Amino acid sequence: MNCIIVDDEPLALDLLEDYISKVPFLKLIARCTNAIDAIEAIQANPIDLVFSDIQMQGLNGMQLIKTLAVKPMFIMVTAYNTYALEGYELDVVDYLLKPAPFDRFVKACYKALNSYNLRQKEPEAPDHVFFHADYSLVKVMLDEVSYIEAIKDYVKIHYTNGKRPFLVRHSMKGIEDVFPQSRFLRIHKSYIVNTACISAVRKNSVFINDFELPVSEQYKDIISQITNKKI
Repeated sequence: MNCIIVDDEPLALDLLEDYISKVPFLKLIARCTNAIDAIEAIQANPIDLVFSDIQMQGLNGMQLIKTLAVKPMFIMVTAYNTYALEGYELDVVDYLLKPAPFDRFVKACYKALNSYNLRQKEPEAPDHVFFHADYSLVKVMLDEVSYIEAIKDYVKIHYTNGKRPFLVRHSMKGIEDVFPQSRFLRIHKSYIVNTACISAVRKNSVFINDFELPVSEQYKDIISQITNKKI
């Protein structure tokens, strides 16, 4: 698995690099001293696993996870145990307290390897989803969806073919869980877009044909991930 280290302490970077060199299924791609460098490394390389500190200047480790639209696996390596609950809410693989002994580090790595192997065996994403509406199950073809808009307790599914939008009682978090993140990305608290339907991007927005949708600060890095370029 390709991995990177993110920590602003040189000694911590050295220790993790030494640990990684002793684990045969890990390949270190980059050492990063801050979250911005880590984002650039993740954009430039196929990264499977990130070992990250939490308390760093600028973006901290938790903010780094939230910034990424397409997330590799994360193992947090920190001197603070106060972020453990937040870490698990963000689906981190493991949470190691410094100084983490080598055997505990290896245990975390094997947890990541098991998750990685499961991902590799996952079947192809479906081409449709069903929603409950008007006492029926309504089939929605993923290729026909251009973007999804949150409206209070509902979401409005907009289509690519001019078909009337479909309104269904659902949460955006639930939509994220149902729609494959390899194709549908959150850009705002109120919008999820089909990346195949994006016709243009700006610094703070994306276009779906003639419709301009805002990109909020929390999801701003999505623009760079879509284009592989900084705007």
